[in-house]
Amino acid sequence: MRRTFARSLALLLSLWLAPAVEAGTLLVANKAEGSVTLLRTPGFEPIVTLPVGEGPHEIALSPEGLRALVANYGTRDKPGHTLTLLDLAKLRPVATIELPLGSRPHGIAWVRADTAVVTAEGKRSVLVVDVPGQTVRNSIAVDHDVAHMLAATRDGSGAWVASIGSGTVSELDLNEEVLADDAASGAGSEGIALVKEGSEVWVSNRDAGTISVFAVRPLRKLAEIEVGGFPIRVAADDGRGRVFVTLATDDAMVVIDSERREVVQRIEFDIPVPEDADSILAGQGVSGSIPVGLLLSRDYELLFVAHTHADLISARDAGTLEQLAVFPAGREPDGMAWTWMDLPLRQ
Repeated sequence: MRRTFARSLALLLSLWLAPAVEAGTLLVANKAEGSVTLLRTPGFEPIVTLPVGEGPHEIALSPEGLRALVANYGTRDKPGHTLTLLDLAKLRPVATIELPLGSRPHGIAWVRADTAVVTAEGKRSVLVVDVPGQTVRNSIAVDHDVAHMLAATRDGSGAWVASIGSGTVSELDLNEEVLADDAASGAGSEGIALVKEGSEVWVSNRDAGTISVFAVRPLRKLAEIEVGGFPIRVAADDGRGRVFVTLATDDAMVVIDSERREVVQRIEFDIPVPEDADSILAGQGVSGSIPVGLLLSRDYELLFVAHTHADLISARDAGTLEQLAVFPAGREPDGMAWTWMDLPLRQ
């Protein structure tokens, strides 16, 4: 009851948006209920909630914007081993793609119209998936512990993987489908993003409280930025020269100037948290809304943060960083995707 009231109150109090925001659709993976919620932007009106597998963590959008792949990570006791394919035009799941047992799929990117890559924590590898054929075409060994998040070039030629357990970043050649290079990053390497049109890769080291900056092809560390607060996700806005990082334990987000490699702004969140809220990090004594998921819309006008402990999403103007809205999706929202397609409400 308290949670429902808090979510409704947050929605009613804060659904106001700048008129310049382009129409589109936001997808949110709800970890605790095995679903993905679609919401229309700019009003954030729910379109539909679709069932997927257990413990969905991340979402990848197809190049044409009408399909999405969801990585079903599973739970702590039951590793997941599937991807769910969503047809966004039909507003329904259309396939379940089986992966090797114990895969624990997590970071995911759609690199060509027919191909996606996904980290397999349980297999210390990255799987190359033939989407139309619904099969795993190849497995690229990373051989690091907990290969978690992944960033890929838009032309599908390369991908980079952050491994939490090993504190490393790995570079993959996707033309040859081989491991090309790897390097030490920092304790708890997790979040990852390509910056400066893909010439750099930035990795958040959650246990070290730092961001490592690397030149790519080959990997070469350029800088280390102190941020603290369990940095967990990274998103780059090259047009404005900014990199955003969510700080899960500080209930905050920092903005970094990508040229100077300096923190230029810190945003403290003030998001309502229900008294009966529960999440993985909260079980470790962390309080606040626990901002995790982080996403820039493809038109770079909106910045979304998933507050997994509050069951809420916040949206900001990516230019001014003014908060525009706070609204519910499902339980424990995490990974997100945004398509420029303005999908109709399900009839």
